[in-house]
Amino acid sequence: MQIIKLINKKYIRRGILVLFDAMVVIVSYFIASAFLMNSLEVLNSKLLVTSIVAVCVYIAIFLIFRVYRSITEYTGAREYTMYLALCIISGLISAVVCKGLKYESLGFRVNFLASCFVAGIMVMSRVCFRFLLSFIERIRLARPTSQSILIIGAGNAGLQVIRDLLPRLDRNYKVVGVIDDNTTKQNSSISGINVIGGRNKIIPTCEKYNVDVILFAIANIDKKEKTEILNICNQTKAQVKVVPDMKEILYSNKPLKINTFKDVEIEDLLGRDPIRLENEDIANFIKDKIVLVTGGGGSIGSELCRQIASFGARELLMVDIYENTLYETELEIRKKYPELNLTAIIASVRDNKRISEIFEKYKPEIVFHAAAHKHVPLMETSPIEAIKNNVFGTYNVARAANNFDVEKFILVSTDKAVNPTSVMGATKRICEMIIQMQNSKSKTNYVAVRFGNVLGSHGSVIPIFKKQIAQGGPVTVTHKDITRYFMTIPEAVGLILQAITFAEGGEIFVLDMGEPVKIYDLAEKMVRLSGYEPNVDMPIKITGLRPGEKLYEELLVAEEGLSKTIHEKIMVTKIMDFDAKEVYKDLAMLRRIVSSRDAVNNDKIKKIIKKIVPTFIEETEHTKKKKEKTANKIKYVVTLDKTTGESEIEKQEQEDLSLVEG
Repeated sequence: MQIIKLINKKYIRRGILVLFDAMVVIVSYFIASAFLMNSLEVLNSKLLVTSIVAVCVYIAIFLIFRVYRSITEYTGAREYTMYLALCIISGLISAVVCKGLKYESLGFRVNFLASCFVAGIMVMSRVCFRFLLSFIERIRLARPTSQSILIIGAGNAGLQVIRDLLPRLDRNYKVVGVIDDNTTKQNSSISGINVIGGRNKIIPTCEKYNVDVILFAIANIDKKEKTEILNICNQTKAQVKVVPDMKEILYSNKPLKINTFKDVEIEDLLGRDPIRLENEDIANFIKDKIVLVTGGGGSIGSELCRQIASFGARELLMVDIYENTLYETELEIRKKYPELNLTAIIASVRDNKRISEIFEKYKPEIVFHAAAHKHVPLMETSPIEAIKNNVFGTYNVARAANNFDVEKFILVSTDKAVNPTSVMGATKRICEMIIQMQNSKSKTNYVAVRFGNVLGSHGSVIPIFKKQIAQGGPVTVTHKDITRYFMTIPEAVGLILQAITFAEGGEIFVLDMGEPVKIYDLAEKMVRLSGYEPNVDMPIKITGLRPGEKLYEELLVAEEGLSKTIHEKIMVTKIMDFDAKEVYKDLAMLRRIVSSRDAVNNDKIKKIIKKIVPTFIEETEHTKKKKEKTANKIKYVVTLDKTTGESEIEKQEQEDLSLVEG
């Protein structure tokens, strides 16, 4: 019983087909001999030997050319033509082999006629087999459990899907048709499946056949065209999937299910043009350098490590306090770049002594500082943690870069640093000020790169939406008019690396994030991608703006000018003038509060932050309502309240600058 269970059904089917074809060959030779010779010679030894040789030759040829792999309801003219050719070739080979044996051959006439009989019977049996399978398929499709599939693309990829993948697909799916914009292919069929029409037929077809799944199977397509087609697909109720690398599937012996195919990524629907990078310039800058990345296990930090490794760094140092993601990133990079000198280091940027030890031991030449607390609502309730990690963590790493003669220091900043309404954004603006102050007195070139949200980063809306949809909803959006700039993580990191190739020190580079995206529209698209109708099958709930959250993000402050660089996607702001000595004093005050009982006094902390960052305005119910009334404006005027307790701060004892250094 155990042996029987181990036998795969497909091998039983192939075994039956082999026996059937062997019988066809034997019968064909008997008929050919009877037709060309008198009846007394039909059962002689020559016929027996010839039949045995022919069976061996035919079956061997069929197995070599994998005839038994493609016998399904999708078998078509291409396969039938191949069967005819293989039968003729097998007949000729059989005649040659028999001629070489010591027994007398029946001659080429019998072999040729027999091969014609074999070809005819074989093709006819396959046609009958196909019609039988199609009949069984129609009966199966009548069951309510069947799900319908629409294929996009009748090119090579679509053809391969139909011929190689669909025969192995779970039997609970049916294919209703193929969509292709090529008019020469329309109103024809591929292995019995109709090419219905162009992209304008997607929505009507989905409605007519109640399509459950759309398979996008176009391999080579312009990004703009792909986005347009996918956006049409996204207007239907069907779940949209993309055919992955065919080799991954063809080498698998498991039955295919729809989950085998890839989900459409949301960036495919945003229609972003690919970003051009001068990779040679980046490689020349990174190659053979010792590079340190703080926050190396985070979304941006880990991608920085991947791309730095690809550009041939001599040594890569990954620093992070969170061991799990750091370890995962280390394993990934070691596997892909086994020759890279890679070191993963557990350390906190808050620990000044530990950071100095790392710099002294490894002597990095380039430093990317990506470690930071970034979640806006969390930092509103714990501002002291944002100051410890973002402000003084940046100060510790920046000072170590100066002390140990680092060539370039790059701060990963955010659009939330512009006219900040949150503690997180204000602390990142202070980080920018710190690196500009350090640049003014150091041989190290300090720069910052500012950009908006990245798709798929830890804690961003995309993973949250996916999780909410998987749990059955609702999908939550804080405000119907809230917008954000979006960029993919590899795009953002590529532009960071590009910016440093022409950085001279003190600049704040601003990445062109493209057009802002409404989060509510993003939620609707993701719901549709998952095969649901927004607010019908899957609710989208408005929860209200969170503390410190803006309706719109900005990429530069009003006082800053914006200039073009040699790259069309990278701008640079002018270096701002501010009193460095006063900033250092205020930082000293923050340092003292961090170490005192006042660390729990959020109001006092925010007052000092406001003094350092004049454009910081704390979010209140009044300002929330005001912003909602001006939701049609991308930028708004920030009115500063000068009676926020600055006089109280000024009365306090001014700390020596050394206090900032801990």
